[in-house]
Amino acid sequence: MLRKFNPEGVSAPQFYSHGVVASGPGRTLYVSGQVGVRTDGTLAEGMSEQTRTAIANLTAVLAGASMDNADIAKATIYLTDESLMGEFQAAGASLLASPPPAITLLFVKALASPALLIEIEAVAFKSGD
Repeated sequence: MLRKFNPEGVSAPQFYSHGVVASGPGRTLYVSGQVGVRTDGTLAEGMSEQTRTAIANLTAVLAGASMDNADIAKATIYLTDESLMGEFQAAGASLLASPPPAITLLFVKALASPALLIEIEAVAFKSGD
């Protein structure tokens, strides 16, 4: 079971949870960084499309382990361009679970390919298995 929380005494964030406790018997999935590359191998154009594609890829990996976005305990998001933060938020906000998992967002100089704008990695936990 995942318990996502924001304790008193810490500013309540809008897009992530400060803590996530995974408890009980279950399975943990470590998801490699997912990027904006479609199933046909083509790169989605722009931050909005790359964000939606990266989240769709993340969702597909979760589904492969019989999990979904609600099972994400921790996500790390890498963006290459601070000026595209608004596009990322607009494209991704409705696609992740609520309450949100613990999230760290980093701005990096580059990813594995210069054309990539976003990468999302995650740790998910499914109880009862």
